[in-house]
Amino acid sequence: MPLRYLDRLQPLALLILRVVLGVIMIGHGYSKVFGGLPEHVHHVSNLGLPGWLAYLSAGAEFFGGMLVIAGLFTRIASLAILINMSVAIWKVHWKNGLLGQNGYQFPLSLAAIAFALILFGAGPIALDGVRRGGGARAKKD
Repeated sequence: MPLRYLDRLQPLALLILRVVLGVIMIGHGYSKVFGGLPEHVHHVSNLGLPGWLAYLSAGAEFFGGMLVIAGLFTRIASLAILINMSVAIWKVHWKNGLLGQNGYQFPLSLAAIAFALILFGAGPIALDGVRRGGGARAKKD
């Protein structure tokens, strides 16, 4: 197949997915963790969920985003992000439709990226490989 050479770019593709997801999640979590946590607790409580879930949500966004970028505990961090985005779709965005004002297309896209990272892992350009005693070179065996 003529495009078979693109398979060699899979590590780069996983890195790009991680960086995009991580930067977006850090951006959303930063405002909550550093100053907006009381408002987030109030918002989560108004959705009919326990207020303490706001702390988990903010942590999943901010710290999960950092872990995903670093490629450290990527599958666990991506699972936390996937759950966070699923709840956001269910409790906040679903009623607005896929493409409506404040629709669920954006959190659905983030959830899809998180799901892909759960399935494929961080790839060889990540700290997960180093943590397991390998790294990028160990993946070439």
